[in-house]
Amino acid sequence: MRVATLLAALAFVVVPSAHAGGPGLIIGATEDSTKSTTMAVAKAQMDLLVAAGFSADRITEEWAPGQTAVPATGRQVLENLAAAAKLDGVTIICVVMNHGSATTPLTPTDQADFASYAASIAHAVPSFRIFVVGNEPNLNRYWLPQYNDDGSDAAAPAYESLLAGTYDALKGVSSGITVLGGALAPRGGDAPSTVRPTHNPTVFIHDMGQAWLESGRTTPIMDGFDMHPYEDNSSVAPAAGTHPNSTTIALADYDKLVAALGDAFGNYSLPIWYDEFGVETQIPAQWESQYTGTEPATIHPVPETTQAAYYRQAIQLAFCQPNVRALMLFHTVDEADHAAWQSGLYYANSTTAKASLAPTRLAIQQSRRGVVTHCDGLELPVTPRVVQKGDVLTLSCGLDCDYVAQLYRGTKLVRGVRGRAVGGQPKTLSIRVPTTKGSYRLEVSGVNPVNPAPPKPRFVRLRRPVPGAG
Repeated sequence: MRVATLLAALAFVVVPSAHAGGPGLIIGATEDSTKSTTMAVAKAQMDLLVAAGFSADRITEEWAPGQTAVPATGRQVLENLAAAAKLDGVTIICVVMNHGSATTPLTPTDQADFASYAASIAHAVPSFRIFVVGNEPNLNRYWLPQYNDDGSDAAAPAYESLLAGTYDALKGVSSGITVLGGALAPRGGDAPSTVRPTHNPTVFIHDMGQAWLESGRTTPIMDGFDMHPYEDNSSVAPAAGTHPNSTTIALADYDKLVAALGDAFGNYSLPIWYDEFGVETQIPAQWESQYTGTEPATIHPVPETTQAAYYRQAIQLAFCQPNVRALMLFHTVDEADHAAWQSGLYYANSTTAKASLAPTRLAIQQSRRGVVTHCDGLELPVTPRVVQKGDVLTLSCGLDCDYVAQLYRGTKLVRGVRGRAVGGQPKTLSIRVPTTKGSYRLEVSGVNPVNPAPPKPRFVRLRRPVPGAG
């Protein structure tokens, strides 16, 4: 049924592979503490986020029935957030969602209002250019009904309708806005008659695609797919958390997710965003006064050193997954209620760092430099940049690079050096340009030491410095 037309419609939403995985991966936090009616508070919380190494913040904005635009107070909060993000160079990802299943936008009026509300945020805060539509619609906590009376899927078709309408409303504000759909929980029970009716993500994705196909729509409903790839509990290592015999989708189930999206939407390159992933820690006795309530028995929190190791594993997995654009860790700062999430890199007092902060920040930095892990089949070519000032040459690489630099006078090799440069940090070469008359050039090549590609030499024409000049 119009398969060729539908595949063509999705073709333009594929992000070029140069932006996939690797050092281009956005690593941020899922953190609402940066939202405040006071600019000073918003900036202080954003500073904590940046100090932890994050470059993005995923925040939530709740719609309520009857709302068609963000209210004035909410707008002020978002403007403060946007200003703090701009000062700290942080990318904002905004989730527009209903509070819970009692406010599920089902009717045409509610869905139109929801879409209008999302568009009003984009109008009010032009710097927000990435939006997620909804939150975990495969769970009864956020979306009801999940099933029709005959046991068929009610949630996925209704959510697909909401996503399509909101996509159009946001694109109406700016075609440059990225709209993400899904935001699915990693597992579900698929039992219509239980007190907790839910859908597993694999089935939900299939049903979303089927609803889109049957709607007759020939344009996309999203620019990328959002997933919450939590492990079964916090004690499960991401690298070990594959689910080959179930419908769960966690971080290590990337191939399953790609296959599900390809089968549902005819696009096996659909960009994937992980905007929630967290590992809860045990709270040391000296910090318990900052917390209230009781930890649920199902969580299995881990020591802070284990959290750091698991966050490194999560970054390594996402780094090597070609379609993945972002990984957002839930949270920067712990929630104070033990019934909620203690998965931050700071304790609930918001100022004291856990032992996991420094190693997690290092893993984030190494991801940006292209050295956090080796990925089979992933090549990260580098092009060293050379700057001449007088007779001094400096070299810099966007990623870590092992470089070879050879100075020629005409066709004669004068001298050469080998070395390593840390990504983004200029390095003064031991080669200096002679003042002797002649035509000088530098042949330079570099490779990423962890994920190498064949080096591609480039030539830089050099100026002969004036003797005695500073």
